[in-house]
Amino acid sequence: MSRIFITGIGIITALGDSAEKNRQALINEVCGVSPLTNFDTKYAGSRPCGEIKKPTAELQEGLNAHEHGVTRTSVLALHAFNQSVNDAGLSIAEISSPHTAVIGASTVGGMCLTDELYNDANMTTGSGSEYLASYDAASVVLYLQSRYQLNGLLNTINTACSSSANAIMYGARLLKNGLVKKVIAGGTDSLAKYTINGFNALHILSPDLCTPFDRDRKGLNLGEAAAFVVLEKEENLDGKKVYAEIAGFGNSNDAFHPSSLSNEGNGPYLCMQKALEEAKLNPGDIDFINAHGTGTENNDLVESKAMLRIFKTSPPFISTKANTGHTLGAAGAVEAIYSILNLYHQEIYPAIHFQQSIEETGLSPQPDYRKTSLKHVMSNSFGFGGNCTSLIFSKA
Repeated sequence: MSRIFITGIGIITALGDSAEKNRQALINEVCGVSPLTNFDTKYAGSRPCGEIKKPTAELQEGLNAHEHGVTRTSVLALHAFNQSVNDAGLSIAEISSPHTAVIGASTVGGMCLTDELYNDANMTTGSGSEYLASYDAASVVLYLQSRYQLNGLLNTINTACSSSANAIMYGARLLKNGLVKKVIAGGTDSLAKYTINGFNALHILSPDLCTPFDRDRKGLNLGEAAAFVVLEKEENLDGKKVYAEIAGFGNSNDAFHPSSLSNEGNGPYLCMQKALEEAKLNPGDIDFINAHGTGTENNDLVESKAMLRIFKTSPPFISTKANTGHTLGAAGAVEAIYSILNLYHQEIYPAIHFQQSIEETGLSPQPDYRKTSLKHVMSNSFGFGGNCTSLIFSKA
């Protein structure tokens, strides 16, 4: 089967609105988590979030995105989508070609408009708001389809926090099996009362800055972001710039609990094992891991156990969710791009906020920025319902 390469990347997070701005923020240990300012919620002062500080209207103006019913989630996606296709040098004809697939991911979709959704759901008279067609997760990809007159295969994946990692994996499989010639894959989610209230009800939102893999971690910080990558077959590259190869991927389901992983970490262990098998690599070949690392009690302990189970001695790792917040359906693509930047620039970014190891495992994330030789980087994404995905990127 064909080898698959990343030829374009696009990203917007609380750290910045481009890949280079995100990279510089990671190098300089910037934390994008702060009090909320863009919308009204009673948790604005007590639950810090990785918020993109540009108001929706400003984002729309910069992208000329004034279509009927467009949401913040879709506008963030458009920003990252445009960056990725421009970076890959794709023409409008290539983007809209029947041979180009667009695979999106989102958990929130248009539900970022929580108040509008509530009012529309309880409407007894009238025709409803302009957002009636925008509430489902698929609305983002449908918006891109309308904007670009897309004619290729379209899909939207919602497997909670592994959604956009699965979008990338699905895109790679489409290419490997000869079903398409190019794939634009990624994910987007914006902050919303819906998710802030929901995660707070689960008692897993931290009142402080989150501390992944720390003994005294208190929970996660939510964030918002969008990230897309362009995937192309080796034989179709025609000498263009490539960032990295997607060498392996694995998905499994822990099948243990709606919002927790099993104590043994079977799902995380199996998806890492499958990714290594797909890439034809041994555990010792992995030079660095961008861990899922939410900062919650369950995830960090279980992921640590799974890493020790498969690697015995863990390679250097961090969780960039301490920098961006947990961006839900966008997280897999955001962290895939960070992993690609690791390889492309041959560098490891430092963990922030970490103080003391979890006693049961004793693992400590990478403490400082370092230039180093990297061949293979793993990115982990684990979702509610136990859906676990690992991607392996290799130096081009």
